Amino acid sequence: MRPGKKKQTFSLRARLTLLLALAVLVALGGAAKIVDWRADSEMQQRFDASLLARAQSLASLVQIEGGRISVEAEDAATAVFPGNADTSWYALSCGKRVIARTAEVPPDAAAGDEPTFDDAQLAGRTLRVVTLRFHPERESAHGAHAAATACTLHYALDRGPLDEILGTLDYILLGSLLGACLLVLLATPWLVRRGLRPVAVLDRAMAGIGPDAPGGRLPASDTTELVPLVVRFNEVLARMDEGLARERQFASGLAHEFRTRLAELRTLVEVETRYPSGRDLHAVLGEVGSIGAELEATVTALLQLTRIQSGLEAARPEPVPLAALLARVCVRHQDTAQGRGVRVESSSTPDADATVAADPALLEIVFDNLLGNAVAYAPAGTTVGLHCGHGVVCVRNAAPALQQDDLANFGQRFWRKGEHGPGHAGLGLALAGAAARALRMMLSFELREGVLHASLRWRT
Repeated sequence: MRPGKKKQTFSLRARLTLLLALAVLVALGGAAKIVDWRADSEMQQRFDASLLARAQSLASLVQIEGGRISVEAEDAATAVFPGNADTSWYALSCGKRVIARTAEVPPDAAAGDEPTFDDAQLAGRTLRVVTLRFHPERESAHGAHAAATACTLHYALDRGPLDEILGTLDYILLGSLLGACLLVLLATPWLVRRGLRPVAVLDRAMAGIGPDAPGGRLPASDTTELVPLVVRFNEVLARMDEGLARERQFASGLAHEFRTRLAELRTLVEVETRYPSGRDLHAVLGEVGSIGAELEATVTALLQLTRIQSGLEAARPEPVPLAALLARVCVRHQDTAQGRGVRVESSSTPDADATVAADPALLEIVFDNLLGNAVAYAPAGTTVGLHCGHGVVCVRNAAPALQQDDLANFGQRFWRKGEHGPGHAGLGLALAGAAARALRMMLSFELREGVLHASLRWRT
């Protein structure tokens, strides 16, 4: 399609009207054709039956009297009868001699053992001719009946009245067909408009749905064909609302964290500019780099969390060696733990060949955030415990500042209680929870005697 050229549209009402009119035309046309064929056939059969009855009546008279004529008056002239010059004609011959006929005789036709029917023309008229062959009987001298020479009777009737009736019937059927099609063409737009009224209702409902009206849904429809459409459309709207909510949450959280970190960065720069502290330039730049690293970690965690929750990062299960994964995570947080004076101890170690069916990247996200959160929030000089059991991994750390009510806030974005370690924006547990749900594992938290237990369970 050329740029700027408007795409042509079509009317659903006009299309339905044409299709219905075409269907009615085909259906009624076929029905009219069948009715016409049956009527023509039935009336033709009745006309032929009447024609044959008249011919047989004449033949029966000839059989009684004609035999006497053929025997006693073999040399007599042919008998000419007036008949009904407007409606019927006949010619009777026995052997090679014509016994009786009308003034005008119907055309000859081949005769057989059974009566045969044919159409013929006579003086501008259309005739229906029946040819009948029979054997008249004659009385012998001894009173017995002997078979006479075979006779042939050509009997014709004017079929003009029959053709007029059939033509009238054709006009009636054609007029009825055209009238029905015209009626359909006139009534269908109104009927289609009424039938498509539920679509118009949905159209008005859709006009009020948009980004500025979150939670808007299409009303339930009582039309069977529209029910699945409404359900699917509402599901799409729900997913769109969830996506918009995630985007808004992502933007608001990112703005909050950036505002805090950028405020720290601006304060550091302004203080060093106006009131130089005399610190080494490398130390100042290191602090700036630390703030930048915190911002980078926050953005990375938010993007990863958004991808997992939106389903863009789907789980791809495969056997994951549990011992190697936990060892790698412990090594990653070893420096941070030593810097805070926290020890990481494993109360039990999984077998070297123990595996869990999970996505390795998502499973590492869960363990990395659970252990990193424990190391960051555990009081200095305490121990972070790592316990592996059958279908469960538990991370324990002392949390004297936590209360039971605080567990309800675990997993919420940017929620933190009290002081937090560097680089933590309250996204670790939210990210771990989202990854656990993507893996179809259960992540739970318990606070027992001032010790927080974070347990990840899966089906073995």
